[in-house]
Order: sequence, then C-alpha cells, then structure tokens
Amino acid sequence: MFTELNSILNASPESLTPGEFILLSDRQSDASFLIHHFLSFYLKARCKVCFVALVQSFSHYNAVSQRLGISLTQAKEKGQLTFLEGLKESLSVLIPQEENAENQAMSFLRDPAAGLRSLYEFIQSSVVESNGSGEQWGPPVLLMDDVSVLLSLGVHVGAVLDFSHYCRATVCSQLQGNVVMLVRRDGEAEEDDEGSEQLMRGLTHQSCLTLHVQGLPTGYCRDIHGQVELCWKKRQSDGQHTPKKVFQFKVHDKGLSFFARGTSSAVL
Repeated sequence: MFTELNSILNASPESLTPGEFILLSDRQSDASFLIHHFLSFYLKARCKVCFVALVQSFSHYNAVSQRLGISLTQAKEKGQLTFLEGLKESLSVLIPQEENAENQAMSFLRDPAAGLRSLYEFIQSSVVESNGSGEQWGPPVLLMDDVSVLLSLGVHVGAVLDFSHYCRATVCSQLQGNVVMLVRRDGEAEEDDEGSEQLMRGLTHQSCLTLHVQGLPTGYCRDIHGQVELCWKKRQSDGQHTPKKVFQFKVHDKGLSFFARGTSSAVL
C-alpha cells in the first residue's frame, strides 16, 4: 500500500468508500503497481477479497505483497483472500485431471462463445460465502488482473461487459463492496482494435474512478517512470464533478513517489 497514493485519492483503510467500481489501465507503461496497492490496501482494511489473477502466479503477487508488509499466504489461510490463479486453472481445464475437477471457474475456455457465467458464479460464491474461521471481515472486494486477457482467450467483448456489469451489481450495489479491474492496452491509441476500444469505453462508463498509467510523452527518463491520470466521475461526499488530475511517478523497491508534472528533481 502506497501512502502517497492514498493521500491523492483521499482514502485510508480505516475509512472505506463503499460501492466503488475502480478501473485501472495502462499504455506503454505498467500499471501493475496499482493492483498491488489496492490488494494490500483492502487486505489491511480487513475486507473479504476475491482476486482473479489471469496474468501472474500466486507466488509473484505474494512476493510483491510481502515487500508491502502483507502475506497473501496468511490471508488465504485465514479465509480473508480467495485467489483464483488463472494460469494454473487454465491448464487444468485444457488438460483435465480428476483432482481439479471441482473448480469450474475457467470452464469457459472450452467454449469462449458461451460467455463467463462460470467465472461469475465462482466470484459470487467467493464474496457471499460464510467464513468458517470465525473472523469477521469487512465488505467484499473483487480485483481482476487483467480483464483484457479474456478477449485474447476468445471471449466476445459483449460477454466481458455483461460479466463486469453483473460483478458490479453483485459486489458494489447488492453487497456494498468494491470492484477493481485492470485493462492493459498495448501500442499506440490508433492501433487499438475495435474490441479493445469497446471494452475500454464500456468499463469506463461503468466506473466511478479511473486511473490511467502511461509513459512520458517526451520518452524514457531514468528518474521518472511515467505518469498517471486520475478521473473521478463524481465525488461520493458531495456529488460534484472533479476535474482530471495528472501526476508523474517513480516506483521504488518498497515504495512509490508522486509529483506534479515538471516538479521532479530530475527536470529541475
């Protein structure tokens, strides 16, 4: 969890805003640090977290989280974290084994045209199931890294948007929890295919906060890793619109620095 980002978002684990759909995206940069931030943020807030990881292994996320002071292994053991490792589950679907037959979350891989009902049902059961350990957790949270992988797996963009709509209705509206989804966009804007552009427009329409990470317009800089644009659709407190804010950033081994454009010591 990055305290500077919490200050920019006016957020803290002790004071959560319920019912938020947060969209993360990147282009010619890497927004993974935002996923790690929100994962550690909601675990520290004692939320019940369902993490659908489609691009990295559990060990990868756990290693990064430990640098941020969070153990995903302990969170799983306590029943606070449900982790779907998409890479491993995909293999069990494509090469069926009897011991893995009980988990059908990725069964859409056999017929991508059939939609994402199996994945939604897995998420639904994860966020509403009772906890057997006796711990009392806060509101549920769904995190996905990254949604655009579903298009690469052959799922139609309309099915992905229907899936996100049902997730938002269940987690945000019904259970008053939060949803955080990451979409990666490769190449220049004019290179986006129709499906990627439609997915981004649809998810942006559903979201109340977007964080878009991109490379510097001036090119590579050793001391500035990129910039992030934040846009709130509305302020939860007063219902007023807030203009976009743009910050440049630098990722450290165990932290993150933000600064207004042009104010980094590297350019002064």
